[in-house]
Amino acid sequence: MNAPDIRWPRTAGPLVLRPPREEDIEPILQWRNRPEVTRWLIRTHVEPEEFRRSWLESVSDQDEHRLVALVDDEIVGVGELWVSDGMGQSHAADGPWRRAEAGIGYLIDPAHAGRGYATAIGEALLELAFEGIGVRRVTAGCFADNLPSVRVLEKLGMRREQHGIEDSWHAELGWIDGYTYGLLASEWRGMSP
Repeated sequence: MNAPDIRWPRTAGPLVLRPPREEDIEPILQWRNRPEVTRWLIRTHVEPEEFRRSWLESVSDQDEHRLVALVDDEIVGVGELWVSDGMGQSHAADGPWRRAEAGIGYLIDPAHAGRGYATAIGEALLELAFEGIGVRRVTAGCFADNLPSVRVLEKLGMRREQHGIEDSWHAELGWIDGYTYGLLASEWRGMSP
């Protein structure tokens, strides 16, 4: 795999995307733990110091890419891309399965929901994964009842690959169904204009 080509800031429709900074953490936490956001998260609450540490550490991690999405310098959402090895010959020191897959996720400040920002973040994360990092496959998951996220993933051209019946434990809702979506680099390139 080639060295990643990751440049910041990036634009995505009306959004400016960049890595998180110390001063971003408090504004994100103001909406991250709100019930309308956590309803669709497995982890319904994050501790501020743990959140701060992990988000700021991601700036220098080659396999964990977190970003903030801004409109007119206001944070309207966040995104995350994590790189992993594909299933394969784990006993081998290297091979095409190394750092071959990525997962993506996003959250939108409820005050800015319904404006297409999640789709714009998702598109940027796919471009970063396939073009910047060079992975061969990207996956994303959501709860089956999270219809806005289902729509976003399907708008991105991702294929629903799994419907897990009561496969996800939610701290407030108990066992609930989840979907897993996937997209190959070759499929993504075929969709690009």
